Amino acid sequence: MLQRAIALITLASLILLSLMLVLTTPASAGPFGLLLLFISAYLTFLGLISFFLYGVSRMIRYATAGFTLKKPIQPISFRRAYYYSTILAAAPVMLIGLQSVGSVGLYELILVALFEVVGCVYITKRIY
Repeated sequence: MLQRAIALITLASLILLSLMLVLTTPASAGPFGLLLLFISAYLTFLGLISFFLYGVSRMIRYATAGFTLKKPIQPISFRRAYYYSTILAAAPVMLIGLQSVGSVGLYELILVALFEVVGCVYITKRIY
């Protein structure tokens, strides 16, 4: 059920994002339009990263199925991939926002990466 909901939200936000990028300019969209643009970009990245993490974990599981290991590698559930993607999807949106107010340098990239690491560690501690 969660997979279907995320897929529908991702598709709807991707369509909205595409329409906004084609039909409007930042000056004509106004503040609400820019907010809608950032929200739809976040939701698009959220869905894409969720399905990417889920798919990669399953591919790794199938690729290592023939090996004998003490503890077999288990693929992560879609819910866990969704939890991680809520943090990971914020990075591109933050970088786009930083680029819109100034240049993105090494310092800003380190801060965004630090935010991502802290967020992923927090999620790991909360779900285990």
